[in-house]
Amino acid sequence: EGVLHAGGVEAVRIAYDISLVRPTAEAYVTVGVFDGVHCGHQRLIGAMTQSAHAAGRLAIAYTFDPHPLTVLGREAPPLLTTVEERAELIAALGLDILVVPRFTLDTVRTRASDFTHMLVRDLHMVELWAGPDFALGYQREGTISRLEHLGTQQGFTVRLVAPLMCGGSWISSSRVRAALAGGDVAWAAQCLGRPYRLPGVTSAPGPLGQATEIATASITPVPRRMVPGTGVYACSASVGGRNSLATAAYVIHTDADGPSDPIIEVRLLDHREAAHEQTISLDFVDRVRDTGEENPSSPALASQLEDDVERVRQLLDSAAAARAQDKGCLLQPLDLE
Repeated sequence: EGVLHAGGVEAVRIAYDISLVRPTAEAYVTVGVFDGVHCGHQRLIGAMTQSAHAAGRLAIAYTFDPHPLTVLGREAPPLLTTVEERAELIAALGLDILVVPRFTLDTVRTRASDFTHMLVRDLHMVELWAGPDFALGYQREGTISRLEHLGTQQGFTVRLVAPLMCGGSWISSSRVRAALAGGDVAWAAQCLGRPYRLPGVTSAPGPLGQATEIATASITPVPRRMVPGTGVYACSASVGGRNSLATAAYVIHTDADGPSDPIIEVRLLDHREAAHEQTISLDFVDRVRDTGEENPSSPALASQLEDDVERVRQLLDSAAAARAQDKGCLLQPLDLE
């Protein structure tokens, strides 16, 4: 077990074994992967937490690690957040307890009735909070109607929270990934409520830096992490203890299917030397342009990238001005009637 402080809020307790939680009060519980902790997740967890605390009850989130598809032997989608990042983002919502058990084949085989019984027994669950398309248990048998029936037998109620829309589309982790794959990092940022962050480690210049005299660094992202589609991006970087560094990021996928090892090369605009062999976090603010079939080792790209620098600065300045005016994503709750 552990305790995590985030965003200046009270600590959230993290438990890796549900049987050891031993809550001191009845609880409202929500269950899910919560990859990305996007605005929809934030709305669900935030509303549950506020309601639970108003009723003198605990707010508990039950998430999964690793991704269920990995355990099933299928290819899991690239992650928007590590479990550690998820924990920090969820903690900032004021949650009391985050349960992060190991997801195994036994979990896959657990029937819905057994799963909810475990939540009632070990977490003292009296309300289960979910979105309208939620399901749990073996082969997703625990649909909302099934869960409501189980609730009458086991002593809990099901509370539905309407999903959110952004730009005319439902917010979901899969839609955020699709937006990132298409290079629309600005829309993804609206759905996440913050720029998409890609952590990694820097190394020597890649093909762009090698073909030009521009000081760049290559980035190796954390494993199984979502990498935005091919293009030049306006980013804010944190590296070597320095934060909010204006950065031009060059991303290229070497085949149409998007390989696991795309080329990621960055230029820190206000630093003559690139930072090598250091941890880095890139916040993707907007895409400058799609590089299409450009050859990253072409010397002609040097002048093009210089032209991109001005656009990167413009996009970062516009984003900063929008934040100053509190222009976040315009989210609309869906009517569930």
